[in-house]
Amino acid sequence: MPGKPATTMTASKSSAKRRGRPCKPRPLATSPHLDAFLDMLTAERGAAVNTRLAYERDLADLGRWLAQRSVALEGAGTEDLRAYLAVQSRDGAPRTVARRLSAMRQFYRFLLSEGRRVDDPASPLDSPKQGRPLPKILTEAEVGAMLSTAEARGGPEGLRLVALLEVLYATGLRVSELVGLPMTAIMRDGRGLLVRGKGGKERMVPLSDPALAALAAYIPLRGHFIPPVAGGDAGHSPFLFPSRSSGEGHLTRQRFAQLLKQLAIDSGIDPEKVSPHVLRHAFATHLLDHGADLRSVQKMLGHADIATTQIYTHVVTERLKKVMHDHHPLARRRVEEPSEG
Repeated sequence: MPGKPATTMTASKSSAKRRGRPCKPRPLATSPHLDAFLDMLTAERGAAVNTRLAYERDLADLGRWLAQRSVALEGAGTEDLRAYLAVQSRDGAPRTVARRLSAMRQFYRFLLSEGRRVDDPASPLDSPKQGRPLPKILTEAEVGAMLSTAEARGGPEGLRLVALLEVLYATGLRVSELVGLPMTAIMRDGRGLLVRGKGGKERMVPLSDPALAALAAYIPLRGHFIPPVAGGDAGHSPFLFPSRSSGEGHLTRQRFAQLLKQLAIDSGIDPEKVSPHVLRHAFATHLLDHGADLRSVQKMLGHADIATTQIYTHVVTERLKKVMHDHHPLARRRVEEPSEG
């Protein structure tokens, strides 16, 4: 058989290498000071990679828009920024506009603190008005249905999925915290996890009995997901949920989300309702439903500010209102005025 052209083979190898490594984000910086600002976010504030990328995208978009007006990113005035936000308000959602304004405020505050500017052009800008959407949640019955469907699958894939679900529903971890858990996160007594969250802060979260049982069933088969080494034997992985195909060495957030969507379909649940973050919401809301105090939920979720956790009290209140309206015998009673005459 004729050999494969060298150029094709080279391209194929290059493509294979790319598939085996996590993609590096394309540089988006449009200002000599933007990189310094982003480095400060990482070094001084402990910003996560995704947070840094979000700031970079938002400020790069602003920089491109300003460049069309022949204005440098670091030299923008208040009216330039106000005009940009007006365009964003016409084309985007209030939450997106608010996020971009937050990035602008922090960037120009940084320039002021570094002596790169003598004023802060973003300080006079008003935040866009936006409602406070309540988080999506699943009912306890829906979570139970998904767990039953996962348990019925069996085998390494099914046991891993049950372990992921039980741990997430028992702890309310962020998805990045869950999939990146090292084996050393399991505490010595085996009753909880030591989780490193945002900003490198550690917190202890207890594990429920079902979560402990799910981990005990899954861990002996964990080697199924570890890439083999020479001789076909399973290699070593520091992660609780390793992956054979991920360049990160562990199950990715995207893959876990895909598994949840398929599990929802198999469980007869609308897949649009289901995501790892929705299960985090369900964890918090169901705890409050059953009498947990807000401070305990805050600690387990890893919220720095209890105000962030309070959104779940609104969810519980709205659900109680609906229960009252739908089921209380007097809720929809119509009082008829006696007719005259």
